[in-house]
Amino acid sequence: MSTESPDTQAVEKLGEARDAIVKELRKTIVGMEDVVDEMMIAIFARGHCLLVGVPGLAKTLLVSSLAETMSLGFKRIQFTPDLMPSDITGTELLQEDPETHQRRFKFQKGPVFTNLLLADEINRTPPKTQAALLEAMQEKRVSSGGEDYKLDEPFFVLATQNPIEQEGTYPLPEAQLDRFLFNIQVKYPSHEEEMQIMRSITSDHREEVKQVVDGAAIVEFQKVVRRIPVAEPIFEYAARIVRATRPSEPDAPEFVKKLMSWGAGPRASLNLIIAGKARAALRGRCHVSEEDIRAVALPILRHRIVPSFAARSEGMTSDTLVERLLDELAPGKSEAKAG
Repeated sequence: MSTESPDTQAVEKLGEARDAIVKELRKTIVGMEDVVDEMMIAIFARGHCLLVGVPGLAKTLLVSSLAETMSLGFKRIQFTPDLMPSDITGTELLQEDPETHQRRFKFQKGPVFTNLLLADEINRTPPKTQAALLEAMQEKRVSSGGEDYKLDEPFFVLATQNPIEQEGTYPLPEAQLDRFLFNIQVKYPSHEEEMQIMRSITSDHREEVKQVVDGAAIVEFQKVVRRIPVAEPIFEYAARIVRATRPSEPDAPEFVKKLMSWGAGPRASLNLIIAGKARAALRGRCHVSEEDIRAVALPILRHRIVPSFAARSEGMTSDTLVERLLDELAPGKSEAKAG
């Protein structure tokens, strides 16, 4: 007779599902292991992602393939300067009843009513339209004509930004960037990966991606992730990392006080824990380790800290500063200093 708890069995199933999803994605996607891993962590942690990378890196193909393997509804919005909030959320249309000939307004749902929404080049649309999407992401509903319309579950937004072209763009304010669980950097493929991409994409053969899980299973897995216990030292470790990013904290490292203008808020601490839980569960574990927290810290913190002018003048980026902080707060080093 098995002594495993239902949650332990569910976490094992989630680990198996992750391996199966990655195997299916490999049919269409070459490389991008870290990107795939971080996107899956975000989905099972009920978070949204900001994907930053130059055009042509298969971001859209990755998202549509992920939607296929997870049997999720998928829609894509190309953000442009003339996009209106109603183009995302939906609009009230005046319709006539064919029997009574009475006219009444009926809400026509917009593309936000899906499971997986790709918001392409979110910084190309004005703040009012950006805010409409970000409000829907936060509230998980759309209000129109005095009524609330709940979004489908699960609901996940993946927004892309092109880091090269900045002319005619509307950068997301820090408060809105904070709504995204992860800021994922999509890098160029390696030489071997690029060769493999050329061989596969220029041929006539395309393997079919199979469904591994569905929306209902994802929602259940999300609940299991939330129930994973976290030891007190892990809470302490996550809090120490986030608090150390704040230049105003007395215990912050000296380089932080000099090179950071602004640190991460409490939402970063929460996100470290929930993303750490999701990472552990996706690896078939029912406990969160310090390694889980370290692994998710960079995509969580890189868009929540602001390097100072001194840091930027020395060519330092958010990534440089977060990596230096993680190195300084590595468990072994912290214990050595304490001793």
